[in-house]
Amino acid sequence: MADSFMGKAATMEIPINSNGETLAEDDSLEQDLQQVMVSGPNLNETSIVSGGYGGPAGGIIPTSSIKGTHSSTALTSSIKGSGMHHSNSNQNMSVEEANRGVAVEKLDSVKKWGINTYKCTKQMFSERFGRGSRTVDLELEAQIDVLRDTKRKYESVLRLTSALTSHFYNLVQTQQALGDTFADLSQKSPELRDEFGYNAETQKLLCRNGEALLGAINFFVSSINTLVNKTMEDTLMTIKLYEAARLEFDAYRADLEELSLGPRDAATMVRIEVSQQQYQVQRDKYERLRSDVTIKLKFLEENKVKVMHKQLLLFHNAISAYFAGNQQQLEQTLRQFNVKLKPPGSDKPSWLEES
Repeated sequence: MADSFMGKAATMEIPINSNGETLAEDDSLEQDLQQVMVSGPNLNETSIVSGGYGGPAGGIIPTSSIKGTHSSTALTSSIKGSGMHHSNSNQNMSVEEANRGVAVEKLDSVKKWGINTYKCTKQMFSERFGRGSRTVDLELEAQIDVLRDTKRKYESVLRLTSALTSHFYNLVQTQQALGDTFADLSQKSPELRDEFGYNAETQKLLCRNGEALLGAINFFVSSINTLVNKTMEDTLMTIKLYEAARLEFDAYRADLEELSLGPRDAATMVRIEVSQQQYQVQRDKYERLRSDVTIKLKFLEENKVKVMHKQLLLFHNAISAYFAGNQQQLEQTLRQFNVKLKPPGSDKPSWLEES
């Protein structure tokens, strides 16, 4: 545009006056040309005009800056979108892989449980119907039978002494109420004051001795309950684990023996090797639990003798002292075995506390 304008200006005729001088408008024309050359638009840049022609200069927005802004924004958005997409994809893949791993692990666990249950059930029915053999430790089995029988008898002792405690508590309560009634009648019956007074004192004395005996019996019951329902029960729980391990051991032993009697091809040899490993694992478990049961039975017997020696002596001395009317011996028995009475005002059926 500037070149065409300059070309047109170069070929334009310049009028000359009669004296050979240029007209006055020549200087203005040259100045216009120079202004156009200086202030003309740069051909390397284009502009977008905001508003009408000849609008203010502030309305001109260079397209170079617009293109740069749009391209950078688009690039940033593209990078962010790509990053978020890859991040979401990675997260989804990791979640799917984790879920798949959990599912596979659960499936393997269920499969192993099913195989183990099948083998143990088969072994149990084989033993019950006399077609299968079982591993027996005669000495240990005899000790287990003795423990179960002892537990049944000790439970009977616990039940009877608990009933004795309940009945004797009612007796003591009755004696206390009777003593209070005698004391009240002693105040209201002057003619029988002494007689009611003697009986009131006797019932109160029996009540105090009864509370002491209740303390001894409660201590006895508490110790027997701990021995039966905690110590013996803990040993029996270990015995149950031992018996389950024995059944599993025999089941895998029978499975290994059955495989060993079959053909010796490549597939069978692999199965035999796997069965041998499983058999060894079950054997180690069985041996470990058998050792645990043996140790617990030994300590249980020692603990039972020690506890029952103390408790039976307490029970005998307390009962004898109470029914002999020996209050001093009864109190001495309580001190000897550290039996403490509950403070007055207790809401429990027995006002006594086992130490």
